[in-house]
Amino acid sequence: MKWVYTGCVLLLLLIGCNHIAGKADHAGMLVETTIDDQAWGEQGYEGLKAIEKEYGVDVSYKEGINSYTKTVQAVEELANQGATVIFGHSHVYGNYFQQLHKQYPDIQFIYFNGAFTADNVTSLNFSAQAMGFFGGMAAGQMTESDKVGIIAAFEWQPEVEGFYEGVNFQNPQAEVEITFTNSWEDTDKALSQYERLEKQGADVFYPAGDVFNQAVIKQIKQDDHYAVGYVNDQSDVGGKAVLTSTIQKVDTVYKIAMEKFLNDNLPGRPLMFDFEEGAIEMGPYSPDMPKGFQREIDRAVNRYIETGYLPNHQNSEAR
Repeated sequence: MKWVYTGCVLLLLLIGCNHIAGKADHAGMLVETTIDDQAWGEQGYEGLKAIEKEYGVDVSYKEGINSYTKTVQAVEELANQGATVIFGHSHVYGNYFQQLHKQYPDIQFIYFNGAFTADNVTSLNFSAQAMGFFGGMAAGQMTESDKVGIIAAFEWQPEVEGFYEGVNFQNPQAEVEITFTNSWEDTDKALSQYERLEKQGADVFYPAGDVFNQAVIKQIKQDDHYAVGYVNDQSDVGGKAVLTSTIQKVDTVYKIAMEKFLNDNLPGRPLMFDFEEGAIEMGPYSPDMPKGFQREIDRAVNRYIETGYLPNHQNSEAR
């Protein structure tokens, strides 16, 4: 757990927090794994620091909170320390908060990527299919073997479907194979899946996992192949081997959620965030990608922001 300086007491929270009463000068965060993964966990920590800077609250976090029992203990500790807002930095906290939120009516629980909400529970959701689609366009364009590999954590990740569709849109001849680790953290399994896909001829990869993606990208770079980064800008990990990255700006979403909280504007339903809200963006392009194609992706992203349509759905399916 880390403590940061005490700022001004956030009296406005007394006005706008789904009828939560009490002094609100402390926000906490629960993380399944670690804030040092240079991906999802780190993004959560950056979001927490953004709240600290913007609103002057104390912030603290707890790592390795990966079970209901640990969540109960962590929430109790944070409540005893004065937390009135607790961010669960994963979809798993939806089930945990559903079970315990009534025990803490003076705490606002906020978590990611789920459907459950209540008077004091809010779900924040990234609309990730589009970011996957644009990353898939890059992979489809840059593959020389017409074989692309996706190394994902879980089947439910919408960016995986989007990536598959983007590859097929850009390069209908390309084959896409999808594998799953069923874990954000299983680096050994992810590397094993990468090696198998690489031996089968894949030359562009999407390692869509919070913790294992760095190790996979380093191996991709070493093998002189290409990758699309996940969650963060990962060009600093793979250099020009990273064609672009599908970036989720958690700090932006945290600040939007806190602003809504302050203004008594949390809607009692899941909140969705996409390119339009500035919560998702594409990372810098590799110098190996042709400039004309970079502009093509940029135009597709701008059209999506303006219309809600992906390139292969121009006349049929809206966001």
